[in-house]
Amino acid sequence: MRFAEFVEINPRVNLEKGIAYPFVEMENVTPGSRYVRPITTREYKGGGTKFCSGDTLFARITPCLENGKITQFISHNSKEGFGSTEFFIFRARENISIPSFVYYLASTDIIRGPAVKSMTGASGRQRAELKVVGDTEIPLFTIQIQHKIASILSAYDDLIENNNRRIKILEEMAQAIYVEWFVNFRFPGHEKVKMVKSKMGMIPKGWEVKEMQEVADVIDCLHSKKPTEIENGSKFLLQLFNIGKGGKLDLSKKFYISDEDYELWTRRIEASEGDCVITNIGRIAAVAQIPKGIKAALGRNMTAVRAIKKFITPTYLIQYLLSPHMESEVLKKTDRGTIMDSLNVKNIVKLSINIPTSEIMEKFDNAVKPIRRRIELIVNQNMFLRKTRDLLLPKLISGEIDVEDMDVKVIDEVAV
Repeated sequence: MRFAEFVEINPRVNLEKGIAYPFVEMENVTPGSRYVRPITTREYKGGGTKFCSGDTLFARITPCLENGKITQFISHNSKEGFGSTEFFIFRARENISIPSFVYYLASTDIIRGPAVKSMTGASGRQRAELKVVGDTEIPLFTIQIQHKIASILSAYDDLIENNNRRIKILEEMAQAIYVEWFVNFRFPGHEKVKMVKSKMGMIPKGWEVKEMQEVADVIDCLHSKKPTEIENGSKFLLQLFNIGKGGKLDLSKKFYISDEDYELWTRRIEASEGDCVITNIGRIAAVAQIPKGIKAALGRNMTAVRAIKKFITPTYLIQYLLSPHMESEVLKKTDRGTIMDSLNVKNIVKLSINIPTSEIMEKFDNAVKPIRRRIELIVNQNMFLRKTRDLLLPKLISGEIDVEDMDVKVIDEVAV
């Protein structure tokens, strides 16, 4: 069966001008995440890509398509939404396909492969051809089989999403403690401590304000030519896409390099447990901390910051780099370029950082380090779940794994 017979592609949706609807930009779509549930709304003035709850949003533009920006739109506030014109919209056809199966099918190379190959246009701004995607031949399954396949894969995605909620709560807990202690200065015993003036404003007596270069080693790679990527390597070079949100390192994809290149690129520093990595361009000052058991070479356009432990702990460092203090410092230190803004090493070393007493530092570490460790463990669990799901996905969609006689508990479709 042709894909265009299995789904409606870019189906007509009527939105009323002047009404606010959920809005989805390409940047709102996280690769590998099944759902996008927009929080923001925007007044509809015409144009854009229009869709309904349950539709699959499929990036048609490079590099978003190659990076897997495919998701299913779910909104409990409105059944309609709109967003970037760079989405194809796939909608299940009644009695032929179901929304969740359409999403998983669109996520495989059965659809993505022809879409990528069909891309035309100027380099860096190529778009997939709709006709090629619609004419792609796909395996045909009954509705019952589609439900079974989608239920198996959904079980993994539901666990991942639940873990993501747990991670968010833990991140909020850690940052709330930092803000309470080091922004609001309501740390244990604060009632007995006098406030004094500093270049960062009033701070508790006995605390200090230092520059980052005084309390941490700040090191970049100083290499310009990117090394050659190899397959099935054991050592990897950190890339900007590895720097996740909330201080997390995303290792779902690794850029492996040879032993010789690794030795060259770790000559100044080998990023290891507790080190923080800051992006210098693009998502300026995005930060991730290297988790336990990981070592990596530092890639281009990023800087490593390693805590000098007699001054600060790695836990304090990562929470500072995620804090309102860091945000205000970055605004003051960022270079304004004609092409893109940047946060250079010379500015990172000048970041002002509040240093509490060793007693408060130790108490903070005891309170927050277990939270950060728990986040790392859940992130690892999610990586395993994604890897297992991604191994099953093509085998189930292609029919290599036959589910017809399997006793699968069918999960209800998300309310659309």
